Amino acid sequence: MHLGNLLGALRNWVAYQHEHDAVYCVVDLHALTTAPDPAELRDNTLAAATMLLSVGIDPERSTLFVQSAVSEHAELAWMMECTVGFGELRRMTQFKDKSDQADFVSAGLFTYPALQASDILLYDTDLVPVGDDQRQHIELCRDIAERFNHRYGATFVVPAHVIPAAGARVMDLQNPADKMSKSRATAGAVGVLEDSETVARKFKRAVTDSDNEVRYDPEAKPGVSNLLGILASATGRTPEAVAEGYAQYGPLKADTADAVNELLDPIRERYRQLASDPGEIARLLHAGADKARSVAAATLARARANAGLIPRSPT
Repeated sequence: MHLGNLLGALRNWVAYQHEHDAVYCVVDLHALTTAPDPAELRDNTLAAATMLLSVGIDPERSTLFVQSAVSEHAELAWMMECTVGFGELRRMTQFKDKSDQADFVSAGLFTYPALQASDILLYDTDLVPVGDDQRQHIELCRDIAERFNHRYGATFVVPAHVIPAAGARVMDLQNPADKMSKSRATAGAVGVLEDSETVARKFKRAVTDSDNEVRYDPEAKPGVSNLLGILASATGRTPEAVAEGYAQYGPLKADTADAVNELLDPIRERYRQLASDPGEIARLLHAGADKARSVAAATLARARANAGLIPRSPT
């Protein structure tokens, strides 16, 4: 995971678990759209769960599990595919971007938002804290839920997305026209587990512009504005307020690197501790799946009944 994930979504996830009945899953079924190596998928799934625990997700306060361990996700996804329109899926920006870069485009990549809607709607979700890049998918999820409810009667809670004011969309340090991405390994992406020296070097080399004026203007000054947004998010201020303290780019880059490393240091240490006991991570995930399944099964049964599917025989 990279800095954009942390600032755009994960820190919100941690905060929300103290105020809400929070449900978080590692989406290994979604990962299959890229045909990953099986051993690598298993390792990455465990690493992602370890990362979520490292940033502060508490399995005592929230439900944390692996998506494929709860089969209701896949079954409801089919019902969502039958509810969403082909044209709606075709308009998804992320599908356009990813399919343009791939030699093979799976049907799963195209219907990805239907599975994502299933992930959300199974838990009667009110709020979905995400980065700005997921706004379109959450709006589509709302449309799917409303359409299903209109067809079959009240079934799903219609969720709302929550996007942080600062750091919602962290851009690549070398190409601030593109968002920071885990799918494109570049020198401008900052990994959460990268060492402090590497992080500092990446910020020192961050692309800005030639006029040396520090102001928050994402359209005219994307590189500088990206740094201001990151520093603002890391320190709990607004980008405009941060900009008032700088007259040159060098100090801005250095202070942003320091603030990011201060944010990442405890996460990196916690990850090292947790990764030393993968058996405990697996135990926590199994317990989380049991909690998730009890909720998901009830929602799926309601959706099946409302849609007219014959009930399963009792076990």
